[in-house]
Amino acid sequence: MEKVKTIAAIKRDIEDHIGDKVTLKANGGRKKILVNNGVIESAHPSIFVVRLENDIQRTVTYSYSDVLTKTVQLYFAL
Repeated sequence: MEKVKTIAAIKRDIEDHIGDKVTLKANGGRKKILVNNGVIESAHPSIFVVRLENDIQRTVTYSYSDVLTKTVQLYFAL
């Protein structure tokens, strides 16, 4: 059974991995799942920023509640 995390624990976990590579799996709506690789660029009080590593360099922002509700799933590189 998976351990339930709080937003504060999720924020600390993401702050500990700033600069690390991550695989991002996001719900795109209408049964569409978006999978991207990127680097966690920064963490702010209510959001975090991920720079995507695809053809065009762009950044996306998500809130910690997105991770809590599993709208966004992060997989840290080992």
